[in-house]
Amino acid sequence: MSGFSKRVGDFLRAEWGGVILDVWDGLGLAGQKPRVTPKAILQFIHTIPLTLTALALTAGFQAVQQQSWGAGFVSDIGVVRSTLPFWQALLRTPLSLFVPALDLPVWGALLQLAVVFGIAEVTVGRLRTLAVAYAATLAGTSYARYALAAGPHGFLSLPTDVVTGRDTGPSAAVAAVAMYVALRYRAWLTASAVAVFVVGEAVLFPNLAGYEHCAGLAAALIMCWAERRAEARHRSGAPPSRS
Repeated sequence: MSGFSKRVGDFLRAEWGGVILDVWDGLGLAGQKPRVTPKAILQFIHTIPLTLTALALTAGFQAVQQQSWGAGFVSDIGVVRSTLPFWQALLRTPLSLFVPALDLPVWGALLQLAVVFGIAEVTVGRLRTLAVAYAATLAGTSYARYALAAGPHGFLSLPTDVVTGRDTGPSAAVAAVAMYVALRYRAWLTASAVAVFVVGEAVLFPNLAGYEHCAGLAAALIMCWAERRAEARHRSGAPPSRS
């Protein structure tokens, strides 16, 4: 049993050790025990303002859209559909990322945002997290427009009444950011699990959200590939070090 436990521990350290250490260090907790003090709280807020803002916006939009007076307001400023003019969809996209689905419990979206965005913001940076999230959102929106143009019998398309529904909210961005971080840290099992879950869900339960999640994953994969290509070109073109 001890041998099995050691193998499991070695695997977990290889898969997530780098992420955990970087998160711990990024939160200013390296070499010390976590304590709830005013200084620690301020450090926490200073480290993940993007994640906290995303949580506040998502919770706020959910609270407003559940009111009889607020559903139309949220729809007008943050809900994207494939039937909208593209310029209008682009204007709504910055907020559409934080508008949760009406038919799902918001606590699930908030938990996903807290964990995935929080880890990403500390490990890969605020700008990269936001870039991947919005790339995934735009990829999902673009898929919906493709499916509407291709018709119900087009390649990887869906029925018209499905693709004219509202775009997915934070979930596509969360899946893409999780994939991006896993690939950056070479956490291959985690990346594979995210891909299998997202693609499997789309195959078993084909709907607009599932297909938009797949489009978001594709965007994250392309961004990772492009970054690695750029890094490889930079290394190959760098002058040899003088030691």
